[in-house]
Amino acid sequence: MPFQARTIRIIGEQQRETALAAIRNLPIIDPPIELVMREEKKARGLDANARMWVGPLADIEAQAWVNGRQFTAEVWHEHFKREFLPEDGEPELEALAKDGYRKWDHLPSGERVLIGSTTQLTVKGFARYLQQVEAFGASLGVCFSASPAERRSA
Repeated sequence: MPFQARTIRIIGEQQRETALAAIRNLPIIDPPIELVMREEKKARGLDANARMWVGPLADIEAQAWVNGRQFTAEVWHEHFKREFLPEDGEPELEALAKDGYRKWDHLPSGERVLIGSTTQLTVKGFARYLQQVEAFGASLGVCFSASPAERRSA
């Protein structure tokens, strides 16, 4: 049976003791087990996702025109993921996305499909993504609302 990866967040003495016990009980196998210690990558919060939908995506949906037509926020979101999610081999990928992130996979037919998600981005990665989305919107003449509340009162 393959070794199951495990993450232990050290936030107190109890977690440190749990980690030490886990290390003491690790099997000696081939290939060997790799132990990596680092500061936790901070994933972006769900509130950031909500702000994206009621902020830039809503503004782009309402104001942007391409080839004589407008597109829904869902279509824009799909477009932006394809354009702006970090690529799999990007040098800064470790700082931009959570472990295990992949942007693309392939169907059995060989067709490439997008599997990456903004939910897999770190705080830094999501900030960069939104900056790219807003720059794209601005290039189409979109004026962004200062806040969702501002949009509701308009």
